[in-house]
Amino acid sequence: MVETTSGVPIKTVYGPEDIAHLDYENDLGNPGDYPMTRGPYPEMYRNKLWTMRTYTGFGTVSEVNRWNRRLYEEEGATGLSIALDLPTQMGYDSDHEEWGPEVGRVGVAIDSLADFEVLFEGIPLDEVSTSFTINAPAFVFLALYKVAGEKQCVATDQLRPIVQNDILKEFFARGACVFPVEPSLRIVADTFAFCTDEMPRANPISVCGYHIRESGATAVQEMAFAISNAIEYIDRALERGLDIDSFAPRISWNLGAFMNLFEEVAKYRASRRIWARLVRERYGAQDPRSWRFLWFAGTCGSTFSHKQPLNNIVRATVETLALVLGGVQSLTVNTWQEAFEIPDQSAMLTALRTQQIIAHESGVADTADPLAGSYFVESLTDEYERRILELMDDVAKRGGMAMAIESGHIARVILDEAYKHTAAVEAGERTIVGENMFAQEDEHTPTGLFEHDQGAQAEQARRLAAVRANRDDQAVASDLESLEVAARDPETNIMPATVDCVRAYATIGEIFTTLRAVFGEYQEPLDIF
Repeated sequence: MVETTSGVPIKTVYGPEDIAHLDYENDLGNPGDYPMTRGPYPEMYRNKLWTMRTYTGFGTVSEVNRWNRRLYEEEGATGLSIALDLPTQMGYDSDHEEWGPEVGRVGVAIDSLADFEVLFEGIPLDEVSTSFTINAPAFVFLALYKVAGEKQCVATDQLRPIVQNDILKEFFARGACVFPVEPSLRIVADTFAFCTDEMPRANPISVCGYHIRESGATAVQEMAFAISNAIEYIDRALERGLDIDSFAPRISWNLGAFMNLFEEVAKYRASRRIWARLVRERYGAQDPRSWRFLWFAGTCGSTFSHKQPLNNIVRATVETLALVLGGVQSLTVNTWQEAFEIPDQSAMLTALRTQQIIAHESGVADTADPLAGSYFVESLTDEYERRILELMDDVAKRGGMAMAIESGHIARVILDEAYKHTAAVEAGERTIVGENMFAQEDEHTPTGLFEHDQGAQAEQARRLAAVRANRDDQAVASDLESLEVAARDPETNIMPATVDCVRAYATIGEIFTTLRAVFGEYQEPLDIF
């Protein structure tokens, strides 16, 4: 029997009987119309292509600035997507003794506003949107973006940062969590309120199915768990007294694409329909913008092979096609080198060109939702909707996503699925060309791969020392004290105090040290596995 990677059986042929139960107006609708199955905008890419990004952040802040300016000014990128190193992601400064070896290794180091100023020198923040893969420190990055905008004389309401800020999935899919679950959810709600009041064009969250999928989840689990995470965030925001239509239009998504093209297309279309119905019918959203499921996506590096690595360019192309046929709004493509190492600039340009060729040469952007009406695609969309909702209901019965995470249930489910996938590949039940089919004996590691600059940590430490030597330490201490006071009061939003700390050149490490003293640190349950 042929199945998708989520275990959905695939028939030999599909016909009218497979979609006879569907009602066009209620289940599909035109693009831009409820329930948004066919896309969030009436003309889709005929009016505006998706935002083309490529993942950057590998080097010093000066190097990343130069590369991003080239991408934006010369190479056709229409948005930026920046990776941060592990110390930054975990709230530590670059001169921290334990984290020093990781400085600049998987992304750029950001210790303070001084780094942010260099990172965006010459890049107009009112013209370009920037996506940050950042979670626990997402609230600091919103503050950094606001103050950097001030220094460029850009009004805060014109800024368009996109912070991932999906802290719940870090507890079971990636591990870059700092504070316990409830304080972490409080901070997310603080960012929702802050952006609603001051930065209305920002995306205060990009709910991330991508990392869930990369951890081993199926397409169904990716979306069921991601949407269940979003429910937790919405509920916390509503408890703050925010109106659903004041923040729902700026909830965005970060999803992944695996190699089963039709499974991925069905997943995206089903998720749009689920989201539109959830926000309108459960939460009473009246603004059609709240019903839109707007998503940034990436091809998935875990589908790439270090065997015959140039084949990964083809994999990236197939996954990009799935994303575009599924109606993506913003996209970054993994490079063929990522089975080995962080990509070099040549590989990043090839990844960007993959998007551009599909956009301008393939014809898939010429009409909205070109696969609509396919017996197969519509039947598969309906089945994925059913399975995602079924799993979401299971999460709800367990007390919601926060409780299911704290109990270790979600981590166990994903670990089990990851094991099944690995076993299927090893048994040849899931084919990877060049690895378990059409393999070659004389495999060689490609040359010229990216090499981490061992001097990056020393250079960043010197920059950090200069910041500390030239700032007003008394002002920093006062602002950090105000942050602590705000954090200790559950009714106070920590964002204004965070902005003051950033403006005074307090470091990320200092901000997190202050908050660790209030919130504590997350401890993983001992009995998860």
